[in-house]
Amino acid sequence: MAEKQHYMTLDGKAKIENELNELKTVRRKEVVENIKIARDFGDLSENAEYDAAKEEQAMVEGRIAQLEEMLRNAVIIQDDVADNSMVAIGKTVTFFIQEDNENETYTIVGGAEADPFTGKISNESPIAKALLGRTVGDVVNVQTPGGDMVVEIKEIK
Repeated sequence: MAEKQHYMTLDGKAKIENELNELKTVRRKEVVENIKIARDFGDLSENAEYDAAKEEQAMVEGRIAQLEEMLRNAVIIQDDVADNSMVAIGKTVTFFIQEDNENETYTIVGGAEADPFTGKISNESPIAKALLGRTVGDVVNVQTPGGDMVVEIKEIK
């Protein structure tokens, strides 16, 4: 089975690389030191500090593995400023929500960079899935967990 591709901008990739570097060079050492200290508390079978340190180590190692997999399968989003004819990953889309009678603007990014509070939605979100491949003027029915909504694409940049 093919591994999942992770779409990201160059900035997003740099943030992941920085987090990975921090985990490998700083956090790993801190966790190992915490394990050493906890071992000195005595019987490991009843040592809550040791259990907590080992759990922390598992979380750090799990995150390292996750970030390495994301970087291994990274697909860099090319910002093709010349082609704004169609909604694609990396594009900023303004659409009119008919039910709310208001415009909303989001940039479609990969899941690793998604942050709806800053206007970035995942390409795997219901809204992005419905908008991808569409053009200005298209009226789209978006199926969301909260119910269907009808939007009209106003601008792509």
